[in-house]
Amino acid sequence: MRVNPALDQVGAHPIAAIQHRVRRLEDEGGKVIDFSIGDPREPTWEAIPEAVRRAVPTVSQYPTTKGTAQLRRAIAGYVERRFKVGIDPDTQVMPTSGSKEAIFSTALAFVDRDRGDVVAYPDPAYPVYERGAVMAGARAVAVPTDGSLLLTADRVERMVGDDLALLWICSPSNPTGAVTGRQQLMELVEATRGRDSLLCSDECYVDLYDEGDEPPASVLEVAGTGSAGVLSYLSLSKRSGMTGYRSGAIVGDAAAVERLYRLRTSTGTASAEFIQAGAAVAWSDDAHVGARRRAFSAKRAILRSVFEQRGLRVWAEAGLYLWIEVGDDLAITERLAEAGVVVTPGRIFGSRGAGHIRLALVPPVEDCAAAAEVVAGVL
Repeated sequence: MRVNPALDQVGAHPIAAIQHRVRRLEDEGGKVIDFSIGDPREPTWEAIPEAVRRAVPTVSQYPTTKGTAQLRRAIAGYVERRFKVGIDPDTQVMPTSGSKEAIFSTALAFVDRDRGDVVAYPDPAYPVYERGAVMAGARAVAVPTDGSLLLTADRVERMVGDDLALLWICSPSNPTGAVTGRQQLMELVEATRGRDSLLCSDECYVDLYDEGDEPPASVLEVAGTGSAGVLSYLSLSKRSGMTGYRSGAIVGDAAAVERLYRLRTSTGTASAEFIQAGAAVAWSDDAHVGARRRAFSAKRAILRSVFEQRGLRVWAEAGLYLWIEVGDDLAITERLAEAGVVVTPGRIFGSRGAGHIRLALVPPVEDCAAAAEVVAGVL
């Protein structure tokens, strides 16, 4: 049969193999503490499923691509409360079925493969930036992060020319937890505007930070009125414990949002309207997010304390992940799996990820404490 060679180039998502291994270990009756995938175990705030149940219709019909006005207004309200930025819910908001599919498909709306467009992203980074770029026919360019694990404008300018179509960033970072500051965000905005390209900011973890710390910034805060040249990718998965509900949003440049609307009318990727009803409730409330934030902070503190006491180099500024320097990440991953602790080898996230492992802050606090001793002992 005829196949798309780009799919052979990217292969299956590497996390899928880790998930399969976890299931196999559990099926064999082993005790598994799974830090491999960012799927938190804290219960979803009850008001969300209640809203979903109330909204399930007697007759099921297709959702619209733009989503309900109620949901768009709720997203705009969140952006104004959280980032102090006013946006037009009708032209600057695109509800999505989670953020992963939205990130993957974005390049399809902006890349001209005949023009030789480039999509750039940090190294290390979430693999979907590269995978979506390759499948869209772009030239994917991994830009090494600096010593603070951040992507900086000067590094982009050295490695990428005027053929840049999209630049992806993520703050707080998956996989490293590094946070990009406002000045650095402004410099990245200026760098992409100078190339007539879009700055796409994956901000799925922007509400996960330690109490007392300054909340991570958004590109929407530095882009100015109208958010020209920037798109923020938001998600309810970690913020509100809705990973399985699949609900997120793209917010920013109205012309870019309109382009994505045209694409998404063909892909059928809108969430069911009863899911949108639950999402509107989630975006409209901040108290439940504070409770989740405190739970993740407790896990981060336990793990970080044990590792640093053992002299390990740990990055865990904000977000959902710890990034630990280990040496041979594949060998350490294997040894930990044999001990019942599943982590993600850093090389999955790019060449600069080799020699590190990523731990997602998802097991219960008591499991985090037990696993920390196992990980520290193995290392």
